[in-house]
Amino acid sequence: MGSQGAPAAWDPGRLGGRAGRLRALARLIRIEHTLFSLPFAYAGALIACPERLDARTVVLIALAVFGLRTAAMAYNNIADLDIDQLNPRTRHRPLVIGVVRIRDAWLLVFAGSLLYYASAALLNRYALLLSPLPWLLAMSYPHAKRVHWVPHIHLGIVLGLVVFGGAVATAGMEATGLIDVLRAVPWLLVAAVTLWVAGFDTYYAIMDLEFDRKMGLGSIPARLGVKGAFAASRLMHCATAILLAWSIHAYGLGVIAAASAIIAIGLLAYQHLLIARKGLGAIPEAFNTNLLLGLVISLGIAADVLARLA
Repeated sequence: MGSQGAPAAWDPGRLGGRAGRLRALARLIRIEHTLFSLPFAYAGALIACPERLDARTVVLIALAVFGLRTAAMAYNNIADLDIDQLNPRTRHRPLVIGVVRIRDAWLLVFAGSLLYYASAALLNRYALLLSPLPWLLAMSYPHAKRVHWVPHIHLGIVLGLVVFGGAVATAGMEATGLIDVLRAVPWLLVAAVTLWVAGFDTYYAIMDLEFDRKMGLGSIPARLGVKGAFAASRLMHCATAILLAWSIHAYGLGVIAAASAIIAIGLLAYQHLLIARKGLGAIPEAFNTNLLLGLVISLGIAADVLARLA
């Protein structure tokens, strides 16, 4: 690995320059994260019960994902405000610099939660019944690092449950019981997404290694050091590759999904090779490749299922 240090000032949540109220609120909840996670919900929905993914369901899934992401991101900023104020890397976030008020952030938590639960209720009774699980996991995430040293797994589960939620949205429409709904969930894909997200969040957390140790916050880098963190990240991404390949076979997916999985696995390898060659300074570049990787996986699966339906 190269000798270049980690870019301590790099923060995706940073609000740069002069910003209006709407831009500040959008940065607070990182609205682009909804676009990052939404395709996974549709992938789960199409694998579970493709014939039930009509226009109404497409819209309600989008509203549910947007609502939950809004509530979770707003609450994450509220819960971490004391930490973000002390961390030099996060001192330019909207809530820290006062561009967004605490009251406004709480309103986003309430409005996002209301939209999420209302959308779940309109989807089907099983979606409403199971909706507290993703909500509780998403809202408890910012507290995970205060309790244990693997909050990256917690975050991964939150993203993995987007696949779960999409599957429940369609399978729950015609299921005769909760067990039928749970059987329809593509659990291999849920696990793949969980470990993929946990893997890149692990090397991302290297940027806060010293700060986390100083504050007594839990993370894999703080516990295992830089080499241990990269070893853990590589292990999780190897498991991701295996689960993606297994998913193609287990769910009867075809050439399009297989090609997308191969590309995604190549992007996983590219991240680690990039950091190994350029050093810790390449963490932002490696991290950002996951935006493309997520689209490749989810849209590849969706395109494959839709092509077979057509």
